Amino acid sequence: MKFAALVSGGKDSLYSILECQRQGHELVACVHLGRPDDETEESFMYQTAASEVIKTLVEECLGVPLILHVRTGLSVNTALVYEATDHDEVEDLCLALQTTLARFPNIQGVSSGAILSTYQRTRVESVCSRLGLTSLSYLWRRAPQRELLARMIDDGIDAVLVKTAAPPGLMPRKHLGKTLAELQSHFHTLHNRFQFHICGEGGEYETLVLDCPFYKKRLVLDATEVI
Repeated sequence: MKFAALVSGGKDSLYSILECQRQGHELVACVHLGRPDDETEESFMYQTAASEVIKTLVEECLGVPLILHVRTGLSVNTALVYEATDHDEVEDLCLALQTTLARFPNIQGVSSGAILSTYQRTRVESVCSRLGLTSLSYLWRRAPQRELLARMIDDGIDAVLVKTAAPPGLMPRKHLGKTLAELQSHFHTLHNRFQFHICGEGGEYETLVLDCPFYKKRLVLDATEVI
C-alpha cells in the first residue's frame, strides 16, 4: 500500500514509518501540521517542537515530498469520540490530507505514531474514514513502553530531546539535546519513582530524530539554544 506519513520529526512518527515499511508499504509523501506564528495554546494533537527543521528532515533525509499545512484551528471539540467540528484543529488535518490526495491520488493509507492516546488515534481514524483512507497505527498499544523504547533505540532511531515538561525529573538545561540512548536508564528511574511515561506519552518530553535506518542523510544541528 502506498501511504503518506504524518510526521512531527519525533521518534514515534518516524518509527511508525519504519514499521509500515516492514509491512511492505511504500512511503510516498509526508504531512506536517505546522503551528501559526501567533499560537498561544498548546495543540492537543500535534507536536510542533523543532518544526523549523521539518522541511530539511523530510526532503533531504527522507527524500520524499512534504505537504506542510499551517494550522488555523484550535482544540474545539475535545470529546473522546470526534465528530467534524468547524474551526477545530482536526479539520486542518483533513485539509492537509485532501491536499496530499490531490497531489498523490494513489495514496491509500496514512501512518501516525499514536501509542496510547485514544484522543489522537480516533481523530486520525475519523479523518481517514471521511477520505476513504486506511489509518496505519502499528505502534498502538505496542508492548510495554519500556520495551518499545528499547526497540526503537535498538532499531537505530537516533533521537534527541527537544522539549521537556517533567520537572524535576527532566530539566531543560541538563537534558535537552541528550539522546534517548543516553537517557533510557534515567527514564526507568523516573518511571519507578513518579510513574513517568517512558515513551513520553504523558507529554513529558518531545524528540527530534537525527538519524534512522531509512534516512538518506543524517540530520545535523549546527546550532541550538535552550529557551
